[in-house]
Amino acid sequence: MSPTRVRFAAQTPKHAFPETNLQIVGLGVEYPPHLCSPRDLKKLALRHHPKSAALQKILAINENTGIEKRSVVCHIDHPLINQPAPPTIEELSHFFLTEGVRLAVGASRAAIHEWGGDVSEITHVVATTCTNSANPGYDYYVARELGLGGSVERTLLHGVGCAGGLAALRTAANLALTATFMQTPARILVVSCELTSVMARSELDLLTRNQELRVGVTLFSDGASALVLSNCVGDTWGEVPLYDLLAWDNRTIPDTDKDIRFDVHPNGWKVNLSSRVPALAATSVPPLFNSLIPRVSSLNHRSSPPPLPQDFDWALHPGGAKVITGVQNLLSLTPHHLRASYDVYKHHGNSSGATIFSVLHRLREMGPGRDHVVACAFGPGVAVEMCILRRHPGRQFHSMVPSIGTEWSRPFC
Repeated sequence: MSPTRVRFAAQTPKHAFPETNLQIVGLGVEYPPHLCSPRDLKKLALRHHPKSAALQKILAINENTGIEKRSVVCHIDHPLINQPAPPTIEELSHFFLTEGVRLAVGASRAAIHEWGGDVSEITHVVATTCTNSANPGYDYYVARELGLGGSVERTLLHGVGCAGGLAALRTAANLALTATFMQTPARILVVSCELTSVMARSELDLLTRNQELRVGVTLFSDGASALVLSNCVGDTWGEVPLYDLLAWDNRTIPDTDKDIRFDVHPNGWKVNLSSRVPALAATSVPPLFNSLIPRVSSLNHRSSPPPLPQDFDWALHPGGAKVITGVQNLLSLTPHHLRASYDVYKHHGNSSGATIFSVLHRLREMGPGRDHVVACAFGPGVAVEMCILRRHPGRQFHSMVPSIGTEWSRPFC
């Protein structure tokens, strides 16, 4: 490609979104049955490691994350995390292909059940994980357990970390629009599954040996989530949308590849988060929001000013308390705008790429809200994913769990 062609491509403006006719018609979330409190992590750490300055510091951070419980596949007495040495990557992979696949199948079945269609109508599967690298990928085993046919197109994303859910949705949306262009139906199962807690032993081992702070061990949890995306071509009888998918985009922040990392290791993968992450995440949101909103035709009317961040509910990936409050403060949002993100963070922790669909699920459980929702997540790169959704109130439903209100206005470490 010539230099002139490169410059031309770089200067081409982003396209505007017409009505896409893409709808999320089913959502499912599957968390494991066990819960890990800050006290549980402390008990596990002191069971296997001597007290040290780094360990004492991480245990102090552990008490002040704002997370009450984290959903985990292994209780603290599980043999996998109580061996003399941390589990190997081979052991972790075998465990994921059993327990992770089980969670992913459960979330997928819940999404398909809510959609109301038959598994034979699924045309594509777009999956993501950063906690397994088996070949064939875990999506193969999920598809097999669900009884999906061999003609279903499968795509597995890797390397996108906590942005995985929205990266998978973006990929699915582009596939769905291709099907629309071909005038063929697309019913796409999008699924994300992460098992991070099983790497707690190796994280604590590195912390103890190198005397380095590794905050990921205080934040991450396990879970799976799924949705069904429809392009509304073909038989739509019985399909009732939860959200219209209006627009989507992503950005990679230059020179940030060392700020969020998930590096391969003989004992799994190692989370590396720099102290810059909360600020990088917060400051990346306004430019992407300001770029995306003018391109959504249904949100822009000549007689009205463009919508502001405060006009939306926000499904923000709860990467940490400082990430959530940083975005909240920068955009002049209230805790109510971010109520689902705070709630999922508090009661389940950060399940990496599987978290964002859980936040969308929790948001509709909380009852009526603003007509439009911004979903946003951050991953390695640093990459930022964002999409704009429109609610369908007829399919929202209320949970018996009360709204958290302004409880989350207090500061966190």
